[in-house]
Amino acid sequence: MENHKFSPESLMMSHGYKPELSEGAIKCPIFQTSTFVFKTAEEGKAFFEIAYGIRDKDPKEELGLIYSRINNPNLEILENRLCLWDKADDCAVFESGMSAISTVLLEFLKPGDLLVYSNPVYGGTDHFINHFLPSIGVEVLGFHPDESVEDVKEMIEGTGKAANLAMIYMETPANPTNNLIDIEAFVDLAKQFSTSERKVLTAVDNTYMGPLWQHPLEHGADLVLYSATKYIGGHSDLIAGAVLGNQEVMGRVKVLRTFLGNMISPNTAWLLLRSLETLKIRMDKQTQGAQVVAAYLQNHPKIESVNYLGLLKEGTEQYRIYKKQCTSPGAMITLNVKGGEKQAFQLLNSLKLIKLAVSLGGTESLAQHPNRMTHVGVDIEERKRMNITDKMVRLSIGVEDAKDIIWDLSQALDKITIEEKELISF
Repeated sequence: MENHKFSPESLMMSHGYKPELSEGAIKCPIFQTSTFVFKTAEEGKAFFEIAYGIRDKDPKEELGLIYSRINNPNLEILENRLCLWDKADDCAVFESGMSAISTVLLEFLKPGDLLVYSNPVYGGTDHFINHFLPSIGVEVLGFHPDESVEDVKEMIEGTGKAANLAMIYMETPANPTNNLIDIEAFVDLAKQFSTSERKVLTAVDNTYMGPLWQHPLEHGADLVLYSATKYIGGHSDLIAGAVLGNQEVMGRVKVLRTFLGNMISPNTAWLLLRSLETLKIRMDKQTQGAQVVAAYLQNHPKIESVNYLGLLKEGTEQYRIYKKQCTSPGAMITLNVKGGEKQAFQLLNSLKLIKLAVSLGGTESLAQHPNRMTHVGVDIEERKRMNITDKMVRLSIGVEDAKDIIWDLSQALDKITIEEKELISF
C-alpha cells in the first residue's frame, strides 16, 4: 500500500507543492516577485552555471530560484505537473503556443538546415515556417497526409539537402482537417537520416489532443508541443504554450527561453495550475459530447461530409493510425456544408449557443471558418491542396449538454439556403 502509484489526475492537486513552505496554504500562492535571495554567494554561482548551460546539474542537484525570467515557483510546479501526463523528463512553459513553437524551431535549426513538416499546420506555424525560416536560410519541405513515408523519403533525397535534414515537424491531428500522421513511422524516417554526429529530431504539435488523448513521446518523438491556451488552460482566459521532452533537448530549450525572455508570468502559471485540476473531467466531457454531435452531423442533409476521428472507417490507413496512437477521438469536428462561403457563413451567423470565435479546447463550444479566418494567410493553392475550402466549418466542442449543442446546430443549419449554382465553390 505504501508504494501506491497515483494517477496524474490525482496528482494535479498537490504534486510539486509543499504547503508547509507557504504558511500552510492549501493552494500554491502566486509568487509575485522578480528576484530571489541567495543563501550564499557560492549558491548563486552554482545556480547561474546551471541556468546558463555552463555545466550540467549533478545527479542530486536542483536549479535554485534566481530571477523570474529564469525560474519561479509557479512555473516550476506547473512544469512538474505537466510532465506527469506525457511522462517527460522536463517541461518549459511559454507565454503563447507560438512562443513555444518558434523557440523550438530557432533552437534546433540553423542556416542551411532542412526542416520537413506536415501539412496542414496551424496558420501561425505555417507562416513562421514558410516566411520567417527561409529568411534566415533554413530550407523547408512540406508533405501531405496522402503522401507515404516512402514518398517523403524520396522528396527529401530529391532536394539534394538530405545530409542537412535537422528536424521533422508534425501536427497530428492536423488543424483544421483532423488528418493524422503516423508518428512512429516518421520517427523511424528521422533515424534513417540521422548519423552518429547528427541526430534528426522529431517534434509533434499535440494541441488538438491535449495531454490526455495522445502521447507523442511514447511513440518516439523527441519533443511535444502545446498551445496551452487550449485544453490545458481550458477556460479561454489565458494565453500560454508548453514544450516537453528529454533532459538533453529541454536543457537547450530552457537556455534559449532564458535569453528570449518568453516564459509565462506567475499569474498565468497559477491559472494553469488551477486548470490542471479539472483537465481530465473537462476533456472527458468534451469528447463524450463531440462523439454525439458528430454522429448527428454525419447524417444531416445540408452537410456534405464530417471529418472526425470517431467517424473514421475501419480498414483505412487513417483508422489504423488512430487506433495505434490515439486514446480518444477528441473534441474537434470539421464539417463541410453543401454550397460554399455563403452557406458556411449562414450557419456561423445563425448560431445562438455556440460562439463564433477562433481558438479551441475551452469549456464553451466555438465555431469558425478556417479558409477565411485562421488559415487565410496560407497560400491559396496550398489551401486547395489541403482541402481547406469555403465550405469548411471547424467546431470545438465544449462542456455544454450535447443535446443543446445539437439543437443549436440544427436550427442554424435550417437557415442555410442552397441554390444549384452555389454547389461548387472554393
